[in-house]
Amino acid sequence: MALDGCGLVCQYIIFFFNAIFSVLGFALLGLGLWLRFSESTKLLFAINDSGTFATGVILLIVLGTVMLLVVMVGEYGACSKKKCALQLFSVLLFILAVAEIAVGVLAYTNRKQVAVKVVEFYNSIYTMFTVRSDIGLGLTLLFIHEMLHCCGVTGITVLEAVQETCPAPKGFLENIAMPTCPGVISDFFINNAPIVMGVFIGIAALLIIALICSAILSEKLGVSSSSSPHYIILTNASPSLPNVSEHELVSGSIPDQELISFTPLTAVNTTA
Repeated sequence: MALDGCGLVCQYIIFFFNAIFSVLGFALLGLGLWLRFSESTKLLFAINDSGTFATGVILLIVLGTVMLLVVMVGEYGACSKKKCALQLFSVLLFILAVAEIAVGVLAYTNRKQVAVKVVEFYNSIYTMFTVRSDIGLGLTLLFIHEMLHCCGVTGITVLEAVQETCPAPKGFLENIAMPTCPGVISDFFINNAPIVMGVFIGIAALLIIALICSAILSEKLGVSSSSSPHYIILTNASPSLPNVSEHELVSGSIPDQELISFTPLTAVNTTA
């Protein structure tokens, strides 16, 4: 069924949204599975005080899986133009948008507790890298250190066990000591809590835009379906008589035609 300009724009927006969402979903799911089943991180799940790390990994896996399921439903509805799939896609997007807003507000109101949990997560990765020196964990620490410009737990460049992952010093004093990562991470989440909440709300806004496009496309498909006829009226056309004159009908000179004579009804007998 054909779509008008507005319907086509909404359909392409859903395609674009699903492409971005699928990339993020695969990235989160892959990272979570790697952290869960990698040989270098299995020990963290056996440690009693590694609850924060295990919870973070499980959240990565669940979030990535949910995102991919939402993408599958949305892609199926947009490609096959199934109204029921688009309605399910809209419901899932609404739930995710509400969850994003709730998480953003909770992260802002409980920013100190969130900072403590993130510091515990960093300490778990730091401890595991010092034990096993895994390349993947080293790259994770390198990314954190470069982004926050910090160096390990102690901050003392000469004595730091993960010195190879620390960033280049920006001054003479940083050759001796740099900011410690637990303190920088805690300050980052406490001071930038409004920005973190804004990121979550921004993601929720994108979900709402996709939700609106899905609702519009579903409505357009309903209008297009109702405008098409659901049945066909068949009429029986009366057979046409051959083009003959009245004289030919009376004289019975029509070729290959057998004349039928009817006896007139002259009387009607009724019983008393």
